[in-house]
Amino acid sequence: MNQTLRETPQSVCSATATQRPAASLGRAEYIEVEPHVRLHVTDLGEGRPVVLIHGWPLSAAMYEYQYAHLLENGFRVIGITLRGFGHSDKPGGRYTYDVFADDIKVVLEKLRVEGATIGGFSMGGATVIRYVAKYEGAHVSRMALFGAAAPVWTQRPDFGYGVWTKADVDGLLTLNYTDRPQLFENFAQLFPASPTSVSPGHGAWLGTIQAQASPYAMGECLKTLRDSDLRADLRQISLPTLILHGRLDKICSYDLAEQMQALLPTSQLVVFEKSGHALFLEEMDQFNSELVTFATKAS
Repeated sequence: MNQTLRETPQSVCSATATQRPAASLGRAEYIEVEPHVRLHVTDLGEGRPVVLIHGWPLSAAMYEYQYAHLLENGFRVIGITLRGFGHSDKPGGRYTYDVFADDIKVVLEKLRVEGATIGGFSMGGATVIRYVAKYEGAHVSRMALFGAAAPVWTQRPDFGYGVWTKADVDGLLTLNYTDRPQLFENFAQLFPASPTSVSPGHGAWLGTIQAQASPYAMGECLKTLRDSDLRADLRQISLPTLILHGRLDKICSYDLAEQMQALLPTSQLVVFEKSGHALFLEEMDQFNSELVTFATKAS
């Protein structure tokens, strides 16, 4: 029998795959940031890099509709899922802005990223602030903050802004350890500007993302949100900064955006009049347009 006729379909496919150029971009989907800790990284497209950091308790999957728009406009998009969330590893240990900043530094070094626009949502915005301050803007040229949990997320004697007290966050911690579904439900009610500003489909989609988070990581991050003060970090930053914030935000209230702008002389504040905390969905077209316009200016 002819040798060709005896070849199995599997062997033909294998031979074909080895003869053609690789179909992938050859970029790692998981990057080790320290022994036994790998982060899941979305790395798509070519062009100017835009690095996006998610909020609590989501993952980089939250930027699905931003990725699509950025790719259409010729950018390389890099979404980093922080340890403890999504498909990243979920180790025990510390979950602080310093740890997250160190992890981001390792990822950007290994990907050889330079001149990126780095953006962060909610807790991710606070993480980006710590990263830029700690590493003096290494690998990035511009910063974007979306509904960021900064300068300080909880009220204190010298900071009367925001809606959360430390006692409030302690209550969230109790729910995290005793009734996490109720915690998710409570935040789902606070997330949009109104019950109809985020569709049921999008709400369910976000629910599937947050359910992947480690309960341990969620609790440790709530402590970081409760106890951190980023005012000194913000005063160190001179990068051009875009602040996008919902006027009706019930999780990171709008007065926080005003305080960030006051501490960032090179910042531009864009108000999303119809949005709550879910501005990336509630006014998606404006959000995507503002981000692309800002990232296009990157050197």
